Amino acid sequence: MNDAEIRDETGPEPGDDDDGLVGAAMNPRTCIVSRKAFEQEALIRIVAAPDGTLVADMKRRLPGRGAHVELRRATIEQAVKRKLFGRALKMEVQGAEGLADQVDELLKRQILTFFGMTRKAGQLVVGATKVDAAARSGAALAVLHALDGAEDGIRKIAGARRAAVAMGLADEVPAFRLFTVDEMGLAFGGGNVIHAAVLAGEAGAALLKRLEALSNYRGERPTAMAGESQET
Repeated sequence: MNDAEIRDETGPEPGDDDDGLVGAAMNPRTCIVSRKAFEQEALIRIVAAPDGTLVADMKRRLPGRGAHVELRRATIEQAVKRKLFGRALKMEVQGAEGLADQVDELLKRQILTFFGMTRKAGQLVVGATKVDAAARSGAALAVLHALDGAEDGIRKIAGARRAAVAMGLADEVPAFRLFTVDEMGLAFGGGNVIHAAVLAGEAGAALLKRLEALSNYRGERPTAMAGESQET
């Protein structure tokens, strides 16, 4: 898959938040691996280009036969190992070995693109001080920490999250570690961005859903309130 194809299928364009992760309450589809039915937002549609290259159809708009698989890296890898995509699409396919990484990259780019839109809507704040205040006041739906962020700052914000829960200002506030400092900085227009908080609102709720999708895809879960180590 070339860069042009990736750009065509990554996250929302201005005025378009239909990326297949939000509001996809259509007819259930069957996963080619488990043979279980899932709502479409829990699946990803895979199609083949004319040359047989597998392409992740993030918006479910590409023409032709599609194969649906649960939106989890382990499930996609199992489908590749069992050569299920060629069988489901009824053709010789190629590029299957890189498909799981391709989907991870597309999910990640969707979120990074959506950061700016959510911030413009006033539903995303960055910086340790603002994130601590949002978490402590119960205003944060979730917090984000850079993968390579300092543990001291992460622990302080974890304390703010716990304080909000203890005072009844918020339910458990999830914390995600999905991006590097550089990735977050680029998404926000430069600078060191280590911490961010998602606030309530339509854009904030949509961003949270995308964060959950990437976390689930990787087989991770948001960090627990009792500690800051992720469990799979």
